[in-house]
Amino acid sequence: MNHALAPHALPSLPIIGSDQRFPIRRVFCIGRNYAEHAREMGASVDKSAPMFFCKPADAVVSDGADVPYPQATNDLHHEVEMVVALGSAGRDLAPEQASALIWGYGVGLDLTRRDLQAQAKAKSHPWDVAKAFDHSAPVSALRPANEATPGPDTLLQLRVNGELRQQTRLGEMVHGVPEIIAALSQLFELKAGDLIFTGTPAGVAALQRGDHFEAELQGIANLGGRIV
Repeated sequence: MNHALAPHALPSLPIIGSDQRFPIRRVFCIGRNYAEHAREMGASVDKSAPMFFCKPADAVVSDGADVPYPQATNDLHHEVEMVVALGSAGRDLAPEQASALIWGYGVGLDLTRRDLQAQAKAKSHPWDVAKAFDHSAPVSALRPANEATPGPDTLLQLRVNGELRQQTRLGEMVHGVPEIIAALSQLFELKAGDLIFTGTPAGVAALQRGDHFEAELQGIANLGGRIV
């Protein structure tokens, strides 16, 4: 096939213990999946109606690369999250079918232009400009699920310049991973290469140029990086 332009490089993530890489198709995110975070944002949780949004695949920052401070904001916030990588397809799934799609796990940051999000909320506008900007999704190398699977007691945490900012156990999630995958599959046909950000705990706060961050999904994955 002849292309009018050179094909774009396919975004991908490293795989722990392998020289292969995981190709990224789409990036899905769930909002308000930890009750304490919902409260700190002045929102409530409707367990019957999970809230989803998306980021473009090329927003993923891999291999510990520097993260440029984004344009059009003075209030960039961190949101640490477990990231689930899918290795097979499915639609209209029940929760008990969903875990079969999981390929692996990582840890990432859902970076948010909080001032733009506040403006969008005030006008009942979509969140795209607040969530889906360039470099808004730093993600660690992925750990295959057959090597380690996080459980309800697994610790998720974020340090900025050595200071603990966010910490929780995965059991605090409102919607568990099978429920998230099942709910997404009612809205989209999920496919291999999809990533799912599974929500952030309380403690979100601003990042500044020069800040170093260290995210950890205990026993599974670590992510380090710098805002520049």
